[in-house]
Amino acid sequence: MSFGITVELLMLSSAAALVGGLFIGADSSGTGADAASKIGVWSGSLILELLAVVPFLCAVPSLFHELAHSTLLHARLPDTVDTSLGASELLPMAAILIFMLYQLAGFGTLHFILRKTGNWMVNAVILCLIIASYVANRERIYLWERRCTGVLVILMVLTTIYAILRLKQMQLTYDERLPPKSQK
Repeated sequence: MSFGITVELLMLSSAAALVGGLFIGADSSGTGADAASKIGVWSGSLILELLAVVPFLCAVPSLFHELAHSTLLHARLPDTVDTSLGASELLPMAAILIFMLYQLAGFGTLHFILRKTGNWMVNAVILCLIIASYVANRERIYLWERRCTGVLVILMVLTTIYAILRLKQMQLTYDERLPPKSQK
């Protein structure tokens, strides 16, 4: 049951990366480009950050634990006891913390769309939901793991939609104030 949630998150991450690439590929600027095509790179970055990286980071701790304790990868001997991996269980957290640093230090695309407090709140919720889903996974409370990951994915989808629409509005406002120069 738990591995199914991890696989779903990895599939979402992969599919979102492809869609983000499509947005980036649709980027265009200059004469004749509309507001939607001018924000292709920004929109693609949002999709990659929120719908590819976040689900991937949510899946990694559980995947790491599953692989470390997999009976397919490690032979079980009679009378063996599952042992904790100790501090190495925290290795996936390093990637999550680096992502949080990336987002909160102003490198993330969301930084340009939300106010500082909004950006911090969204990222705090992301971190809390990732931790909650991992704790639920480790405690074998798979219903709560599914709920936490479901809320995380819904939050990322809604945030991405809002952010792309906000980017488009920002581009329209920019174009009204400073029309693009015509090419000679």
